[in-house]
Amino acid sequence: MSTTVENIQRQISENPILIYMKGTPQLPQCGFSAQTVQALMACGERFAFVNVLDNPDIRAELPKVANWPTFPQLWVEGELVGGCDIVVEMYQSGELEPLIKETAAKHQDDAEQ
Repeated sequence: MSTTVENIQRQISENPILIYMKGTPQLPQCGFSAQTVQALMACGERFAFVNVLDNPDIRAELPKVANWPTFPQLWVEGELVGGCDIVVEMYQSGELEPLIKETAAKHQDDAEQ
């Protein structure tokens, strides 16, 4: 049986665009998750999510793995981008959309093979 940390590492490596959030993209359970997911959805690409409220082990362990204490957390290609403030700031400055679109395009080729 895999440990929670191994599970987190697998999720991050298997999902090029991944958000750990409270709730779901359709029903966020906190304002910060809602703002982050709105910015991400505005980029128009598919992404994976993990609801940390449904996964208390991940909620407890991820801050240690990521060295980032809060949720949401956006991960792109195995790297922590940041939380709500960083993601919203990147969206407003125009940095987020190219990052998300390039990552999605790169991995769409992988999915089609």
